[in-house]
Amino acid sequence: MRQLSMFFFFLTAIASAQVTQKRTLSMLGSPFEMIVVAKDIPEADHYIDMAVAEVSRIEYLISDWIPTTPISEVNRNAGIKPVKVPQEVFDLVGRAIKISELTSGAFDISYASMDKIWKFDGSMKQMPTAEEIKKSVSKVGYKNILLDSKNTTIFLKNEGMKLGLGGIGQGFIADKIKSMLVEKGVVAGIVNISGDINTWGKQINGEKWKVGIKNPLNKDKIFATFPLEDSAVETSGSYEKYVVFNGKRYSHIIDTRTGYPASGVISVSVFAKSTELADALATGIFVLGVDVGLDLINQLPGIGCIFVEDNGKISASKNIDLKKYKDE
Repeated sequence: MRQLSMFFFFLTAIASAQVTQKRTLSMLGSPFEMIVVAKDIPEADHYIDMAVAEVSRIEYLISDWIPTTPISEVNRNAGIKPVKVPQEVFDLVGRAIKISELTSGAFDISYASMDKIWKFDGSMKQMPTAEEIKKSVSKVGYKNILLDSKNTTIFLKNEGMKLGLGGIGQGFIADKIKSMLVEKGVVAGIVNISGDINTWGKQINGEKWKVGIKNPLNKDKIFATFPLEDSAVETSGSYEKYVVFNGKRYSHIIDTRTGYPASGVISVSVFAKSTELADALATGIFVLGVDVGLDLINQLPGIGCIFVEDNGKISASKNIDLKKYKDE
C-alpha cells in the first residue's frame, strides 16, 4: 500500500511540473517575444503558435500598409463614403478617439495623412519651412473620424485623411494574445511586441515577472526594476530617431496638432492593466511633455508613468516610488 502511495505521489509530481518556453521572432516589422508557462515544451510551442497566428490575423484587419485590410478600405474612401468594418476594428478606433479626447489631440490616429517632411534617416540637412509644416497637418484631425455604431461604419470626413493604428495597434494585439491564452488555460506568460509588454501569472519559482527600465542616456544600465503582476508597460522613446538643428533635438514623435516634433523628452514608460491603453497614453504624454503629462496621469486611477528628459532628469507619477525600485 505504501509503495502504491509513493507511486501516486510521483505521478502527481510529474503532472504538476511546468516549463517556461520563450520564442523571439520578427513580426509587424518589429521584434516579437513570447514567453509561456506550460506543462511541457510541445504544449508551450502550441500556445506560442496560436499567439503568432493571432498577430497575423489582426495585422490583416488593422494594418494601413496592407491594401486589403478594412483600415486601408476606410482610407481609400476618405471623403467619399462610410466603410463597414468588423466590430473589433470599429471598437478599437472608438477607443483611440477617446484617448485623443483625453490627451487633447496629442494622440491622434489620423496622423497617417501627414506628409513625411521630417526625415530621421540622416538625410535631412535643414528644417522644413513653417509653411511646409502647417500643410503637413492640414488633413489631421480625430474629430473628423465619424463612427456609426448602428452600422459599424467608419467615415473619414475629408478627402486625403488617413488612419494609422501604429500608436495603439501593437498594444491592442498584445492584449488580444493575453486574453486568448488566458482563456485557453495558460497560467502565466509575457507578450512583448517591440516594448509593448503584457504579463499574467507568475514565474515557475513563484516570483513575479520583472521589467527593467533603462535611461536612454546610459543604455547599458537599468535604473529601476519593477515587478509586474497581471499588468502591462509600454515605453516610447526618441533616443534612436531624432535630428538636431541649431543645437535643439527634435524627436521622431510628431505633435500632430502642430506638425513639429516633440522635444525635451527622450523616453516615457507607462504602466497600466491594458497594453493598448499604455501604448496610446505613452505617445500622448510624450507629446504633452513632462508637466502636463504627469498632471494627466496623476488623475487616472491605476495608471503610472516615468519620464526621462533629454537633460537626464527622471520624473515619475505620484503612485510610483522610484527609490523603492531603483537599481544600485
